[in-house]
Amino acid sequence: MTFDDIIGQSEAKARLLTELEQNKVAHALMLCGQEGCGALPLAIAYAQMLLKGNVMAEKLQHPDLHFAFPIFNKKKSCCCEDFIDEWRELCLSQPYFGMEEWMAACGAENQQLIIYERESDEIFKTLSLKSSQGGYKVLVMWLPEKMHESCANKLLKLLEEPPAQTVFLLVSEQPEKVLLTIRSRCQMINCSRLQSADIETALVEKYKILPAEAKRISRSCSGSMVAALRTITDNSDSKIFFDMFVQLMRLAYVRNVKEMKLWSEKLAKFGRERQKAFLLYSQRMIRENFIYNFHRQDELNYMNEDEAGFAVRFAPFINENNVIGIMDELSLAQRDIAQNTNPNMVFFDFALKMIVLIKNR
Repeated sequence: MTFDDIIGQSEAKARLLTELEQNKVAHALMLCGQEGCGALPLAIAYAQMLLKGNVMAEKLQHPDLHFAFPIFNKKKSCCCEDFIDEWRELCLSQPYFGMEEWMAACGAENQQLIIYERESDEIFKTLSLKSSQGGYKVLVMWLPEKMHESCANKLLKLLEEPPAQTVFLLVSEQPEKVLLTIRSRCQMINCSRLQSADIETALVEKYKILPAEAKRISRSCSGSMVAALRTITDNSDSKIFFDMFVQLMRLAYVRNVKEMKLWSEKLAKFGRERQKAFLLYSQRMIRENFIYNFHRQDELNYMNEDEAGFAVRFAPFINENNVIGIMDELSLAQRDIAQNTNPNMVFFDFALKMIVLIKNR
């Protein structure tokens, strides 16, 4: 993987190249950006450059290239090395991926993935060894915010006194959840949301998507290549999410509390990642329907045919009086689901609040 394979992120790439050319490689970098912005493939490409881009590095099998990432305990005392084959395969075959794709690749199902305390011991032991090739040793850690507290504290000590010729590349989607002391020891590189035009070009050139479809997808994925690829590979969830969204809005309008309870129970049976994906989808639908009222669909609306058809009658119910309230409730529900709150309670509470909000015209 090279920088030419990375979509967008010209500023981040230029900074990394300059530091490398000037031999001012920082011992610890944190690349920050939303899921799908390309921070992880950028980190991997940079790691391969640091390791001179040989064949072993290209296959992610270089002895001085190490990875840490969230896992689950499929056996006693698991560490990332137990999942390294699945990790390499996913990184090489689909470098733009998120937690949903990683959970499927490693067979996690509905498990909660974290970076365990033991991983810090493995990292310390590995990085304490001399470089096998006489150059840099590189650790790429994906989602350091998923570290167990004990793991984070041990990593901090390693960052404070790093082994010689060692580079830490941390890739975070929620840097505010990483220990402040760890962040303070890293140079921060912000990876922005991708431009729709860049995603559109990538879909046409790399994934052979028809231009018209690529344009529609690129405008609806909120700057995330991961979201764009999910649209291509699997439309089933989008259809399910659309049906669930429509059902809730209709039930809220007629105040059918009994059916809303059943609706929340059905959604509660989804895996946590799908629940979060539904809440993100709902936020997009609220935004699109609010903008629909301005009658500038060609410029601002990114809905598919079914969504646009529903918006004809639904959009007037999303207005200045309730749009902020609805978005706030969706954000609170997303926070609660991420914190493992009982999903039955979260979704039923949200559904009941929609009865009031949807009538606030």
